[in-house]
Amino acid sequence: MTPRFLLRDFTEAERPAFIAYHADPRCLALSGPDEADPKHSHRLFQTFRDWTSEQPRRNYQLAILQRQEPQALVGCCGLRGAGCEVGKAELGIEFAPDYWARHGYAIEVGRALLEFGFGDLGLQEIYGVTVDANARIARLAEWFGAEAVATRSGAAWMSARGWNETEWRITRGQWRRTAA
Repeated sequence: MTPRFLLRDFTEAERPAFIAYHADPRCLALSGPDEADPKHSHRLFQTFRDWTSEQPRRNYQLAILQRQEPQALVGCCGLRGAGCEVGKAELGIEFAPDYWARHGYAIEVGRALLEFGFGDLGLQEIYGVTVDANARIARLAEWFGAEAVATRSGAAWMSARGWNETEWRITRGQWRRTAA
């Protein structure tokens, strides 16, 4: 939980709002062509639901809901450790396009995820991967003290748009210095 948001596992009640914002042309502008298919969003949502029963749990993809009534879905966020070395996880934050201009929201949610990862989960390193055309993510990563550690060619759809993929990383020590 944050001052403005409830972060929790998805329920079926959030499926329609999740599917709707994923179909928004603004959201699709930074996505690959496969992600435009509504079936992709339904599969993704179901994957998030399935992760809640993993034992041991390595993936957390949480709904971001407004705390005040009605508790509208404004996006999702997560730490995904499956496929990562022990002590590492991938961070992701996604807001519905209507909430993109609210940088403070992303800082609030990002801070909660980093505290959860480095505190509760005992992670040593958290990283994120994004298309380099997403300036909002670059600004957010730098605000938290993350460093760009790699830039590489992304998927074909990225290259066709002249974009690359950037990987960001923050260690527990960097976070402690930034959060202090």
